[in-house]
Amino acid sequence: SGCTPRKCGRGVTDAVITREEAKRIRRIAERGLSLGGSEGGASILDLHSGALSLGKHFVNLYRYFGDKIQDIFTEEDFALYRDVRQRVQQKIAQAFGISSSSLYLTKPTFFSRINSTEAKTTHDEYWHPHVDKVTYGSFDYTSLLYLSDYAEDFGGGRFVFMDAGSNKTIEPQAGRVSFFTSGSENLHRVEKVRWGTRYAITISFTCNPDHGIGDPVL
Repeated sequence: SGCTPRKCGRGVTDAVITREEAKRIRRIAERGLSLGGSEGGASILDLHSGALSLGKHFVNLYRYFGDKIQDIFTEEDFALYRDVRQRVQQKIAQAFGISSSSLYLTKPTFFSRINSTEAKTTHDEYWHPHVDKVTYGSFDYTSLLYLSDYAEDFGGGRFVFMDAGSNKTIEPQAGRVSFFTSGSENLHRVEKVRWGTRYAITISFTCNPDHGIGDPVL
């Protein structure tokens, strides 16, 4: 009550995160993903669970690298991550007329790095149409913070809502946030990246505190 979507919707804003903040966040992703990376075109880094693409598999970043993590990330990195997450959460709450305190961060919340390398496993096939509520049962609201620029840093890779009659397409720009209710009303896909590298972070929220997770800590 007071949180679960009563209306479907979506929004895009360039006014929540600055381009400079997005570039700082991107550097966190670059440093973390430099430790691994998929053999295919799509790599993920989840600071909460520690999941990191490595070859055709995933490893736990914190177990695999141990104390070396202190040389990769700083407390300031994690503070910026928390601050950005909170601002995105407040924007979603404002847009849908709910209390920010009713929303809980949920998993998976992760950085993605996509390039034009041929997919090696199904994990690399990011372009298939899907519904977040089906793919990730806990999602009620999904957001994406883009960390690189369409047509400047990469080609292809636009975000496409697959609506009846006509698609609605978002061109990623560093600092741009898109957000939407996670149900079947927002079937979507990502175009294949043709050249360059596309960075983004998916930040997702649930109304069910049982599915909530805490912010990552160093």
